[in-house]
Amino acid sequence: MNMKSQNFRKSAELFGAVFGGLLISLPAIPQALAQQSVAQESIPKVNPCPRIFYEEPHNTRVVVPQGCPPNALTQRLAAQGLLPVSATPSQEQIRLGVGGEAAQPAPNPQTQQPSTGTVSTEQPLVQPRQTPSTTIALANGTVNVRLVNDTAANVTYQVIGDTAPRSLQGKSYVTLQGLQAPVTVTFEREDGGQLIVTPQPSSESGSLEVRFNEATNAAQGRSALRIERNGSVFLN
Repeated sequence: MNMKSQNFRKSAELFGAVFGGLLISLPAIPQALAQQSVAQESIPKVNPCPRIFYEEPHNTRVVVPQGCPPNALTQRLAAQGLLPVSATPSQEQIRLGVGGEAAQPAPNPQTQQPSTGTVSTEQPLVQPRQTPSTTIALANGTVNVRLVNDTAANVTYQVIGDTAPRSLQGKSYVTLQGLQAPVTVTFEREDGGQLIVTPQPSSESGSLEVRFNEATNAAQGRSALRIERNGSVFLN
């Protein structure tokens, strides 16, 4: 009888020790999870649509990434058929907003308030497709573009979705290799003048030479070049 009592007492003590250890460790689990959640929330988010995209000079010189509300240049190129329609912003982009301000969405040129005080919701009219300026034979869907600046002014150019804005000095040239068609290249004189743009196929297969010259009036000015998958080259 004493042996059974001793065995029962030992079993009860063992059970009490195990159960007590579980009770002590349970409060630590939510605390660890809470600390992990706070650590994850403290990691800064990179804003994909910074406010600088919508301020001058970037507003009229830089194309915003897909998913961001279009700035002035992006809207103008899309209206000319040189860019695909901007995708709907993601929930993360909407949450971050412009400049990381969650409560303020990025400014959209299509919904800016005009001087009358009413909100404009009109969409830009898409211009009809024009006649190609020239046509080239692509090399496996790619093209080399040689930009030749015959003016005395520097020219800012950008391969949309490929490069940041770059500067091409006057009386110099640069070759952009292996561009995947369709591709859009924008350009403008840094002194604010207009450019006459002349594209012509090069002697090398899959290559295009684009020459910049000074324009005497705004009607002659061009600011973008588009190369389609079939080799058609358009200017706007």
